[in-house]
Order: sequence, then C-alpha cells, then structure tokens
Amino acid sequence: MSEPLDMVVIGSGPGGYRASIYAALRGLAVAIVERSDWGGTCLNRGCIPKKDWHHSAKTLAKSDRFAERGIAGGPLRGDLAAAWQHQEQVVDQVQDSYIKFMDRLGVRKYRGHARLDFEGNVAIEGPDAGTVAARKVILATGSRPMPLAGVEPVSGRVLTTDMLFDEPAPPAGEVIVVGSGVIGTEMAFILGQLGCSVTWLATASPMGKSSFTPQARKVLEEKLAEYGMDWQVGGRLAATRVAGDRAVAELDDGTTHEADWILLGTGREPVTDDLGLDTAGVATDAKGYVQADTARETSRAGIFAIGDCANPHQTANHAMADAEVAVKNILHQGSAEADDAAVPEVVYSAVEMARLGLNDDTAEDAGWEPAVGFTSFDTNPKALGLDADAGFTRLLVDMDEGTLLGGEIVGDNAGELVHVLTTHTDPETALARIAAGRFNHPAMAEEVLNSTETLAANWGLGPKIFEE
Repeated sequence: MSEPLDMVVIGSGPGGYRASIYAALRGLAVAIVERSDWGGTCLNRGCIPKKDWHHSAKTLAKSDRFAERGIAGGPLRGDLAAAWQHQEQVVDQVQDSYIKFMDRLGVRKYRGHARLDFEGNVAIEGPDAGTVAARKVILATGSRPMPLAGVEPVSGRVLTTDMLFDEPAPPAGEVIVVGSGVIGTEMAFILGQLGCSVTWLATASPMGKSSFTPQARKVLEEKLAEYGMDWQVGGRLAATRVAGDRAVAELDDGTTHEADWILLGTGREPVTDDLGLDTAGVATDAKGYVQADTARETSRAGIFAIGDCANPHQTANHAMADAEVAVKNILHQGSAEADDAAVPEVVYSAVEMARLGLNDDTAEDAGWEPAVGFTSFDTNPKALGLDADAGFTRLLVDMDEGTLLGGEIVGDNAGELVHVLTTHTDPETALARIAAGRFNHPAMAEEVLNSTETLAANWGLGPKIFEE
C-alpha cells in the first residue's frame, strides 16, 4: 500500500466538495470518492436545480405587474419541459467547474462505492476499485428521499424530488404535491408557476412546524395566496397507486385525490447503510444518523461525519459549515466546534425566508431576556422599486447585553441578505459591527441596519451597539 493520504472524503455533495477543497487549499493531500454524480444531491437534484426553477417561478409570479412597469407583451406562461432543460444546462456547467477546480488543486477523484474496513481504510468497489489509506476520513454521504409505507415511487406518476430531476419532468398537467415542510412549500409554488395545476396536500400550514416566527409564516401564506396557491390541511399520505393514466393519493382520513402525477415532498433520511460503519466502529443513532461530536468526529477516532448523513438539519448550508469544522479539527485538534444555530436556514417559495440562531421561545428557554428589533420592507425605496415590499427584518437580542441571539429576514433575496448577519460571527459584537458598517443606498440590506438602530433606541442599548 502506498503512503497514506492526509484525508479521504466519501461523497461529493456540498459538504464533501467543500471539505476536499478547504483541505487541499491548506496543503493536505486529499482524495474524494463518489459513487454517482459529482456534486451529489444538492447539485444534481436539489439546491441548484431548484434555485434555477425558483428564479423562473418568481419572474412568472411577478409578471402580472409588468405592464404597470412599462413592460409589454405578456402574459407570460410557464413551460416545465423547457425549465427542466435549462436546469440541466446549469447543473452540467457547475459540475464541470467543480471537477476542474478539484483537478487544479490536485484532489484525487475516485468513482465507486466506498466502505470502511476494520483499520479505517477506504475500500472502493466500481470503476476505480482498490483500497485507499488515509490518516483521516470524512463521511459526507448525504441523504435520500425517505420511504413511506404504502407508497411506491413510479416513474412519471409517483415521483420523489430526486426522480423529478434525474429524468425529464412529466408533462405539467395536474400535480399533487405532498408535504408542508421546506420541500413541499418550495415545490408547490415552483410547479404552480411553471404551468402545473397543483393540489397541495399538507398535515400543517406551510412551514408550520418550522422555527420561523408566526409573522414570517403569515407573510408566506399571504404571498402564496396572492399567487393563487392553496393548500389542504388534512390526513397523512397512506398509499399511492396508479390507475390507468392517473396517479391516486389515499390519505389516512379516508379521502382520495387524483392527478396526472404526484410529487412527494415528505422528507429525507441519511445514507449510512452499506458503508462498513459497524466494521470500523462508527456508531449511528436510531434514525441512522452517524453520531458525531461538536468537532464532527465520530466514535472512531480519525473518522469524521458531516452534512445530511450526520446532521438532522439536512441543509447544504449545514453540510458546508460542518466541512470547515471537521477540516479545522483535522489540521489542529480542538480548534473548532460546530454551532448549528449560527448556520442560516433559507426557504425559496412565494417569498424567500431566512433565519439563524434562536427564536423567541428557544431564547427564553435558554434563559435569555429577548428583545426585538423590527423593520418592514414596505417603506424601503429599493424594495418598492422592485415590487418587493412584502417582508421584514427581525433581530433578536438579549436586552441586557445586546448579544445577537437570532435573526430573521423575509422578502426578496432574503437568502443573500442574511449574510449581513452571518459574516459577523461574534454574537456579542455583531450589532456594533453592523451599526458601524457602510451600506449602499438604496438597498434592502439597509433594513438590517435600521433594525439594529431600532433595537438601540427602543431598548436602551445605544451604549453597547454604538460603542458610546
């Protein structure tokens, strides 16, 4: 066996790719193993294609107001088949850039299914079969659609979101979208704008079980209604079947619904089977997640786990944050700890919603005295000019010390605006840094500054925030 590498990463999604690049840029000898498509779920059937579709959906949704803006020639209409082809082009281009960047950095790439052996080496089956030894290993094997009892995916009729992007989308037609979490809330809006007639089946209101505030969920529901989206809160999906050229959804309350096809937005599970975890002494929990500590190290020293296979948040953002924590600890043991609450969560639907940190309830449970700074986009000049006046910025701080506990931004480009908060990583000084910042005018980001100044005025935090 040749000299061990510094690090082998199993899985090339956002966590695995980020870990390999982050480590290679710091001089480590790195290899990455992928059994399917480079870029994993996020690039090929998740974050990237969905955001491509979301941009189209948002443009279509706003097109009713184009005439008053002096844009003639409507109305616009969605074309799901063309949208599918467009996201494929984007995915191919991004994938090509990923591969070229890894090559430039000297990251070794192996194709095949990887398993850990007793000694912690990585045994590969497939095109690049062999055994790779490394001083450290990072598991970044991601997630897959969670199977449901009584529900059998059928190409073109009963689809997971993976299937929707892995094969050309079915004709738009009538579609049943199942689920009220992130996936269901995003895809119901997107498909509704891309020419589908959507029946949205949910067990709660959109994002009703999330950590977003009631104010945020109210804006979401108002924008969904404005764009003609409705949802039915009722029983859980108990079974699906195909009857001729129709797909039928049966709920546990006895009701049935039929459409041309069904999209399942009902959650995902970690991919941790058939990886040799037991052989290597890597523990998992009852739900199959790899157990990892705040350094993202597993029960087997030298083996780390990041992203969806180990983190129940199951977002690309958390996977990338996990990757940095793991690599930092590989470089210098004990140098970094994961803080899931500091990682933004973003939803791309009829309105964008972004949050991080604690909400009112969790802040009080943790013993803080929360105070709120709130400003709306309905008077922001940039937002008004973009027809983006729905939404707000909302900051949560400790009223005694001015410590930033959490933040929420709802509105156009919330997923970009939230970085005004995430780049100030010390919660004790974050608001002081924002208050001392310089902002473009007009800009929607100014509302983060305005929320900070509102906090200072309303809660007597001027001396701390303005460092007076």
